[in-house]
Amino acid sequence: MPKLKHDKKVSRKMDESDKCGGDRAKAQTAPCGKTSGESPDRRSPLDDRFYERELRRLQVELVKLQEWVKQHGQKVIVLFEGRDAAGKGGAIRRIAERLNPRFCRIVALGTPTEREKSQWYFQRYVSQLPAAGEIVLFDRSWYNRAGVERVMGFCTEAEYQEFLRSCPEFERMLVRAGIVLIKYWFSINDDEQERRFRARIDDPTKHWKLSPMDLKSREKWVEYSRAKDDMFAHTDIKQAPWYVVDADDKKRARLNCIAHLLSMIPYQEVPREEVSLPPRQSDKGYVRPPLADQTFIPAAY
Repeated sequence: MPKLKHDKKVSRKMDESDKCGGDRAKAQTAPCGKTSGESPDRRSPLDDRFYERELRRLQVELVKLQEWVKQHGQKVIVLFEGRDAAGKGGAIRRIAERLNPRFCRIVALGTPTEREKSQWYFQRYVSQLPAAGEIVLFDRSWYNRAGVERVMGFCTEAEYQEFLRSCPEFERMLVRAGIVLIKYWFSINDDEQERRFRARIDDPTKHWKLSPMDLKSREKWVEYSRAKDDMFAHTDIKQAPWYVVDADDKKRARLNCIAHLLSMIPYQEVPREEVSLPPRQSDKGYVRPPLADQTFIPAAY
């Protein structure tokens, strides 16, 4: 996997808005070097029809990827980290939307129990690792220790320093075991995060997305930035580098992330037998019970 490159000359300016360098043009490229038409103007909102068409095309490729992963017994982990309201959940849902949930799992662990707190830190994540033929999408991951736990004081300094030492070795172990490990950081600026937070306040279907911890993250914006920088410095390793997703535009972020994910695994379309529906069995004297004996839900629509 190629190492993520940073422009040192502008690193300070970019850090202020939680941005990192990267080849965005490469992320816009479709898998296998193919594109589906002229690229849209990045300065203007993405056309809805273009977005839906590209999303559909990429999701078809994701299905092909999953079939290849199943056939070859591959094990794939994709981590999604980033600022609150950066769009990680939306990207994960679009990736998993058309995939077989038996072979693609979303892992979004809650607060650890007292028993889990007494375990080796990585233990509860190890139990979620993929078996052969599986794709696991982590909506936040073991990097909680380098982010929220570090900033909010939920771990000790010794625990934090041990994480920075052991995390790279843990990930190298996963890679040596044949697991494909891909890590994404979704980056947004503070103005866009505030706009999305306010949208969550106004939309009753999004109230659950705005937790007290999200609000505290606004108060500690700079501390989270420093924590992210330290995390990258220790865990942006050759075997499992960080890939930054410019997430100020949700639709572009989703398309770019999916396109990049597809480019990271050298999958091929698995040959599929032609499907034909067999004739339906004859009733052989079967009599269906009266509909009046069944309880139907009210026809509200």
